[in-house]
Amino acid sequence: MAAYKRTLDLTESQRQQLLHHRDHDPRPYVRERCAALLKIADGMTPHAVARHGLLKPRKPDTVYGWLDWYEKLGMRSVLWFQHGGAHRRGL
Repeated sequence: MAAYKRTLDLTESQRQQLLHHRDHDPRPYVRERCAALLKIADGMTPHAVARHGLLKPRKPDTVYGWLDWYEKLGMRSVLWFQHGGAHRRGL
């Protein structure tokens, strides 16, 4: 059984947008997600990016989630959603 490798095909506009946010966005989680997506687009597997491609190792499911959301919503998913972590609850 052949293994399926997840990839990400980016247009030049999408790549430039990810590069800009990776280098200039004030939010660390946005910079990290953009870096991960760019590495996947450059040929690394999401699992390799999660384990060895980021400043802090992540669970592979986390990076696969970022990839899923990016494929569904594009850049909005990176900028709008703060995934995971503690969420504030109403009283």
